[in-house]
Order: sequence, then C-alpha cells, then structure tokens
Amino acid sequence: MDIQSWTYSIVAVTFALYIGIAIRSRARTTSGFYVAGQGVPAFANGMATAADWMSAASFISMAGLISFMGYDGAIYLLGWTGGYVLLALLLAPYLRKFGKFTVPEFVGDRYYSQTARVVAVVCAIFISFTYVAGQMRGVGVVFSRFLEVDIDTGVYIGMGMVFVFATLGGMRGITYTQVAQYCVLIVAYLIPAVAISLDLTGQAFPQVGFGSKLVSGPSAGIHLLEAIDQIHRDLGLPEYTGAFIAGKRSMIDVLAVTLALMVGTAGLPHVIIRFYTVRTVRLARWSAFWAISFIALLYTTAPAVAAFARVNLIQTLHERPYAEAPEWFKSWETTGLITFEDHNGDGRIQYSEDSNAELTIDKDIMVLANPEIARLPAWVVALVAAGGLAAALSTAAGLLLVISTSISHDLIKSIFHQGMTEGRELLLARISAGGAVLLAGYAGIHPPGYVAATVAFAFGLAAASFFPVLVLGVFSKRVTREGAIAGMVTGIAFTAAYILYFKILGWGGREGWWFGISPEGIGSLGMLINFAITLGVSRFTDPPPPEVQAMVEEIRRPSSEA
Repeated sequence: MDIQSWTYSIVAVTFALYIGIAIRSRARTTSGFYVAGQGVPAFANGMATAADWMSAASFISMAGLISFMGYDGAIYLLGWTGGYVLLALLLAPYLRKFGKFTVPEFVGDRYYSQTARVVAVVCAIFISFTYVAGQMRGVGVVFSRFLEVDIDTGVYIGMGMVFVFATLGGMRGITYTQVAQYCVLIVAYLIPAVAISLDLTGQAFPQVGFGSKLVSGPSAGIHLLEAIDQIHRDLGLPEYTGAFIAGKRSMIDVLAVTLALMVGTAGLPHVIIRFYTVRTVRLARWSAFWAISFIALLYTTAPAVAAFARVNLIQTLHERPYAEAPEWFKSWETTGLITFEDHNGDGRIQYSEDSNAELTIDKDIMVLANPEIARLPAWVVALVAAGGLAAALSTAAGLLLVISTSISHDLIKSIFHQGMTEGRELLLARISAGGAVLLAGYAGIHPPGYVAATVAFAFGLAAASFFPVLVLGVFSKRVTREGAIAGMVTGIAFTAAYILYFKILGWGGREGWWFGISPEGIGSLGMLINFAITLGVSRFTDPPPPEVQAMVEEIRRPSSEA
C-alpha cells in the first residue's frame, strides 16, 4: 500500500479506538466529568498526563525547531522538562491536598474573593484558547499532507474527533483516551528514530547515536554534530552547536524564554487539573513520577531526531536539480509548507536561510517528513502521522475540558447559579465543551504562528498570570485578594499586549524588544511584574482572614496520607 492508504488505515483504527474508549468511559456525574471521579490509578494518570502535556508542539514542532535552531532549541527542552519538575515538586501535591476541582476554585477560595475567581477563569480560558490554537493547527498540518486535504479541512476533522471524546466522556473518557494516545504517539516517535539512528550511526538508541560518528553518506567517519557544524560553515550559516553568536538568540533571550516555559508549565491549568484525578496526595506524587518518566522517552530522543533530520534534509536537497527533487519534496510542496523559488535561474536547489533563500520550509513538517526523507517504509510514515494526531488531540481535549469546567463550574454554578442541580451542571459542561470546540477550530485555522511558537505564547501567559498567585497562595499567608487580583490582571495584560504588538500585529521589530526579550520569552518579565504587584499591593492592604491563613497552614502541613 502507498502512504495515503496506510495513513487512512492506521488513523481509522486509532480514531475508532479513541471513540470506543470515550463511549465506554463516558461520565455520568459532574465529578466524573471534571476529575474522573478521582479514581484514576497513578500509573495510568502518569501516562495520561504525559500525553496531555506532550502536545503537537512536543511531537511535531519541537524537533523541527531544534533542527533549525541548533543549540538555541535547547530552550524548549530545558523549559518544558524543567517546568514539569517544578510543578511536580512545588505545586501539585499542595493543590491536590486542597481537594477542589480547578485552579480558579483554588484562587477563589485562597484569596476569599469571587472577583479573584472570575479573573482566574478569564485567564484560564484565554491561556487555553491560545494553547489549543497550536494543537488544532498541528492536526491540520498532518491531515493536509497525509490525507491530501487542505489545512482548514484537517482542522474540521480534528474538531469532530475532539467533540466526541471531550463532550461525551469528560475527564474520565479523556483520561483513558489519553493513555491510548500516549502509546500511539511514543511508538510512532521511537520507531523512525531508532531506524534512522541505525542507518546513519549504526546505533540502535537515538540518544547514543546523537553523539556517535556517521557510518554512511558524504560525512561518514565524522561525529554527527561535527558534521552538521561543518555543513553549516560550508553554507555560511551559524554553527549548529554555537551559542550566543551572530544569527542566534542572545543570552538574555535564551534565559527569558527558558524561564517563561518553565514557570509557565507550572501554571498551566490543564496540567494541574490532572493531579486532582487521583485519590490521595501520595498518588499525585506517584503520578508525577510516572509522567516525567514517560515524558523523558520522547524528550531525550528529540535532539537526535532533530540532528538526523538536519543532516538528511540538507544532504538530500542542497545543489540538487529541482527537476530531480525526491517524491517527498513534491508531496509536501503541494501543501504549501515547502516552497522553492529559483532566484538565480540555474534550476538547482540552493539551501540557505538568508533573505534570498530559494527554499522555504515550515518548521512544523520536519518530524512528519523525516521518515520520508530517510526512505523508511510507508507504514512508518503513516504511523508518525497517527502519532502527531494523537499528540495534538490529547492536549486539545484536556484544554477544552479546562474551558468547559471554567465556564460551567467556576463561573456559572459558583457565581451566577449556585443552586444548579448536578444534572443541569453536567449538561452545561457538555454544551460549554461543544462551544469551545468551535472556537478552538477557528483559532486553529487562524493561529498566531507555527505550533511551538503559539504554544510558547500560552506558556508565557500562564507564567505571567497563574504561577505567582499559586506559589504565593501556597507559601505565603500574607498575600491578599487585592494583591492577587492586581498581579494577575497586570501580568497577563502586559504579556498579552507585548505579544499582540510584536507578533500578532507585527508592529516594531527585534530592535524594539524590551531588554532584547522576544515575544516567546516576555512571560518571564510578566511573571516578575506579577510578583512585584502582588507583593506590593498585599503590603498595603488588610491581611487575609484567620480562616484563610489557617487553610494555608493546613495545605502545607504533612499528613499521613502524603
């Protein structure tokens, strides 16, 4: 069978599996819809958390970014993995001990204010929609190539899938669907990585192949990274392993982006809510252990995948006559995600990355195209497509559940209609999830950037809004509602305005960046502003009531359960 036939077959099987799990695990109570009845085993929750957290940005875009950025791409590895460790150690056990359903619920109770709850709801929805735009674009990219439909149609198909297992199953259905999706995405990521590592370096483990010598191709006998650096020098590009040199990010921007991704991870509501799905604080800690173990399988492989793709791409295309371009190139060219313009009229593809570049490559295609570039079997290519869809859909479902919960539970039931019955609340949650799917589809058709950049914006917004009030809410009894509200509003408004000005509207340029910090990293500055405003306002307002201070002490107090 050809690639398209294999893709249709594998995608159909995996989609049937996801839908079957959603139907079998459908939620019948609000507790089941919001937190899976708090009955998920730690091992399964760790796997679901890994799938929820490793979005299309991790599967599709991260290795593509590292492939083009080289050393600078380490910001995504360090930021996202470090952030998860920060979340697991600093926040998750305490928030789980608090025992409620959502982050806005914690903010509302800890800061003894319905206004604080509403601000947290608005922040959660804004962050989640920004994040989900990247996931839906990832779905569109996969479908546009492998099912030969346009990106918009691919987004519509993804919307239909998410609608089924988000509105029907709720957190219970999403959790066990994500377990299956993790299995699909990790197998899809590792099989081609191992095959390409064996072909290029003779090493079965990509993590070992990353530091080994090439055994085939024009650079045989040279270490992989040395070969890439030499290829870059020959093309007049900055060295792949070079740091803080011309043509790459500055040290301050690398630090800012890494910090924003790290603390943003610890403030993401769709990740935090996963720790509410287990029964005890002890199981929440075990969930974190299993999750980081499952995440490490992909994250330690990504740099190798990026390097393999870089070598294969340049050696396959540079100085090749356009008329003799490989079949994979022509296939991706029809999607518009690769374009070639013969500026000098010689009919050959010259690879460069300056303003006169003849070849334009969307960073989001590198992982998906890598098996084709390496001439792996059609079924492997199709499996990677299914893995990309699993990564995007699993995170999209988790984000849409956060939006649904924020609207139905944190906003309408908790503030406007406190006497709502459980049945009506469950119906409202499903309606909210359905409406969120429609808006998410629109965001995926009109995203603010490529997948990882769009996701980076969401992390920056989470860093600037939630992280300070969550940390201070757990570790300080003196922070007040006025301080928390002022900090959240100021932090997210500043960060959103900066991203809007420089990235969405395209006003100004790099020379206008504050302190040389890019829009992807501005969340770190927004976080510092939030901390300063929260602590400053709290200093000049009345301290929290005694019962709130007692609650903070109780959250931090070790218990036999922990």
